[in-house]
Amino acid sequence: MTEQMEQAEQHPQTVVVAPDAQLVDVAPVKVRKDRRVLRAVLRWTAAVVVFGAVGTSAAYGITRMERTDVPGLATESDGRWDYPTISKPPLPAGSPGPFADENVAGAHYADLRKLVLPAPKGAKADQALRGEDGWLRTKDFLAEYAVSEDREELGGLLTDNGLRHVAARGWTTGDGTHTRIYLLQFNTAAVVDSIQEDVFGFDSPRYMVRGASEVHTDEGFPEKATIEDVQHYVYAEAKPYGATNERQAYLKAGDTLALIVQSRKGTAQAVPFQQTVVLQSQLLS
Repeated sequence: MTEQMEQAEQHPQTVVVAPDAQLVDVAPVKVRKDRRVLRAVLRWTAAVVVFGAVGTSAAYGITRMERTDVPGLATESDGRWDYPTISKPPLPAGSPGPFADENVAGAHYADLRKLVLPAPKGAKADQALRGEDGWLRTKDFLAEYAVSEDREELGGLLTDNGLRHVAARGWTTGDGTHTRIYLLQFNTAAVVDSIQEDVFGFDSPRYMVRGASEVHTDEGFPEKATIEDVQHYVYAEAKPYGATNERQAYLKAGDTLALIVQSRKGTAQAVPFQQTVVLQSQLLS
């Protein structure tokens, strides 16, 4: 791994991905935004992502380690999903990343539709979330919420704050877990900051999604899964569950607010949920 990184420093157009690397404890790395090469290695209990980035207009490679590469874990599956190798779309020429110093609006200049996490291998796509030309109508997003008064109130909040686009994707895996991801883009990061307290709170979100009864902060979500510059608010449904068990997360990334929901009869598993949250956070970072 060290030899590969030394080669990357000598050849800055190389993106290094090390699928056979061993996990080590690493201190948090402060991103230097004035550099044009970014390397970060995250260790966490659910999914491990190794990614590299080159320049403001290059794609970022995102992958995961095989379970057998993780010390101390048995060979049988822990429920992790098999996501394809994921790359960020290139930025338009001359456009900064969302967290570059010169990007005071925190804008995502890449196509928002290409920043939605793709489905894992073998999953069945949710056609209802395809939208028109990849854009979902606001009312279709609001249908995620259970109470009509909540849908009306939240719809007014989004309109008043100049919601620009909604990009979405959903799928169902073989174990019956139904995942929905929504990316909501506004004009600036300041707008997202101004509405966050109206959408989600410290212990529970303001608006309840379909199928959930009582939802609280997910204390089991690993702190080492945090992605710099992307704030997450993660919730899990309290027992007793209804017909399905719900997990959900809101992500705040610059000018974009994301909602991730996973539901499953019985219990919605923690590992694929954590994996999904981290990978989507990576795409928005």
